[in-house]
Amino acid sequence: MKLSAQVRSTHNPDGAVVLDILHGQMFHANFVGSRILQLLREGRSESYIVEELTSAFGVPCETIATDVREFLAHLEKNHLLDLRHSEAPPFL
Repeated sequence: MKLSAQVRSTHNPDGAVVLDILHGQMFHANFVGSRILQLLREGRSESYIVEELTSAFGVPCETIATDVREFLAHLEKNHLLDLRHSEAPPFL
């Protein structure tokens, strides 16, 4: 899972502005969303992102995990997430 190639973003202390250059859509993310985007850009897994945010903010893991899942679902819904699986297809 990673950000789609058509995603461009700029980050500042208040969050991020995200542009989908393929569809011409712009999105805003708060500071936490900005951090998730940065970690996705680095190729980090969902579980790594949850651990990183839990450590950084001292919020219960379950709360962070739910928020991260919702954010990723929003990215996917808006075609901003590439969900290519690295697993080889099963042999028939």
